[in-house]
Amino acid sequence: MSAAAPYAGLSPDLVLDAVAATGLRPDGRLLALNSYENRVYQAGLEDGGFVVAKFYRPARWSDAAIDEEHAFARELAEADLPVVAPLVFAGRSLLAHAGFRYALYPRRGGRAPMLESREHLEWMGRLIARIHAVGARAPFRHRGALDRAAFVAAPMQAVLASPLLPARLADAYRAAGARLDAAIAARQAAVGPLRTLRLHGDCHPGNVLWTDAGPHFVDLDDARMGPAVQDLWMLAADAAAMDALLDGYAQFRDFDPAELALVPALRAMRLLHYAGWIAARWADPAFPAAFPFAAEARWWEQHVADLGEAAEALA
Repeated sequence: MSAAAPYAGLSPDLVLDAVAATGLRPDGRLLALNSYENRVYQAGLEDGGFVVAKFYRPARWSDAAIDEEHAFARELAEADLPVVAPLVFAGRSLLAHAGFRYALYPRRGGRAPMLESREHLEWMGRLIARIHAVGARAPFRHRGALDRAAFVAAPMQAVLASPLLPARLADAYRAAGARLDAAIAARQAAVGPLRTLRLHGDCHPGNVLWTDAGPHFVDLDDARMGPAVQDLWMLAADAAAMDALLDGYAQFRDFDPAELALVPALRAMRLLHYAGWIAARWADPAFPAAFPFAAEARWWEQHVADLGEAAEALA
């Protein structure tokens, strides 16, 4: 295993052996699921059904941080919330096999939510409020926060250290990023102190599956501390959608309307983080294949322009 290709040794046989190490009996069926940060597989079982095996990227999270993620998922499930929690074997949900850390999950199907439906948006708002009610009980201690250090400084450092950024754009990128960072800081200061809580953290439509019984959430891999609005804004295509989400949210939990002013700053932080994430992971062979545009100078030219526009909008 190497930092450049952390999953080079993760063969199909190794995945099946890891499932079998828990006492389950895989039947040989294996399907790689869409995931870049980690590696995720659906494995068939001899007794019927499937499990989902998630292999964690080495060095991204500490064991303590992954244990917190799992404990949060179990806490939500025990509160009768539709969140997929990891399976437990001999008292442990974070497992290890052949140098890889992994967890097994029950397979839960579903379809994409209809975010143009006010009924669906209100339902999502109610569910997120209930998740936040549990998330507010206690803080994370090992998973960090949604802050400028993690979502501005670190990704900018990764981009500036990467060969992907054309040398002629380095000064422009550094200046645009600094302006945007200052604008983000100013917006946060203007909004003032906010309550933070344990969040899903990456609450976009792809992490919500809808069934006839309603929505359920998957993938708490980005769970961290932050303001409640972080779990709402990526589901809202416009002001009307946000209104619907908040109407549902208010049925179970109070929402501080001052947090809405943070949405442009959160969107800008995600913009910076996305480029930094690709740059930091570029040595992983999956990334050039999935994000070939990042090797093109024109994409970085547009990214620098987008940073400048985001800073102007925030100002």
